[in-house]
Amino acid sequence: MKWVKIPLGPLQTNCYILYNADKECIVFDPGDQGKDLNNYIQDEGFSPLAILMTHAHFDHIGAIDEVRDRWEIPVYIHEKEAEWLTNSTLNGSARYGANITARSADHLILKEESLKIGPFLLQVLHTPGHSPGSISYYSKEANALFGGDTLFAGSIGRTDLPGGNHEQLLTSIKAKIFNCPEPTKVLSGHGPVTTIKEEKDSNPFLQ
Repeated sequence: MKWVKIPLGPLQTNCYILYNADKECIVFDPGDQGKDLNNYIQDEGFSPLAILMTHAHFDHIGAIDEVRDRWEIPVYIHEKEAEWLTNSTLNGSARYGANITARSADHLILKEESLKIGPFLLQVLHTPGHSPGSISYYSKEANALFGGDTLFAGSIGRTDLPGGNHEQLLTSIKAKIFNCPEPTKVLSGHGPVTTIKEEKDSNPFLQ
């Protein structure tokens, strides 16, 4: 399994594509520039199977419907943020005078479990703190954690938005994310890639 990072939109939100040798793929957090993202997927010969959302803040959801409709694939999100896709107040876009929404998700994630989509097997970790329905997806085969805005290189997710909780965020990182193998790549919602070991050793917010 391999992955590619695609920063999208004015906030440079990282969309990730996890793919196999047959070019089947999962799309994580299509945040913006849906036309460009669809063109990239087509040009690379990828065959998307699903869209997985780490959470539903506006900068992560802007291209959901364009990608979903182009490839006729389902969208997965945690049940605690089921209403955020359709509500600009909940997803935060109204705060900035915008109305960024998407249609409701096709599948709600209700618990931590192994999620199998085609040939892809992902471990679902509920990692609230940045938002109540934040999810991290661990792929053993790809040695990667698709973590959204929970953990960053040298930093952690903000918790001053509605539904944020600083102590809950720290617990999510230390009790769940840090249980992944130390060489695991942490694929964050913004900024560079890091590893579990690097953040354990040097993240100033987690010492």
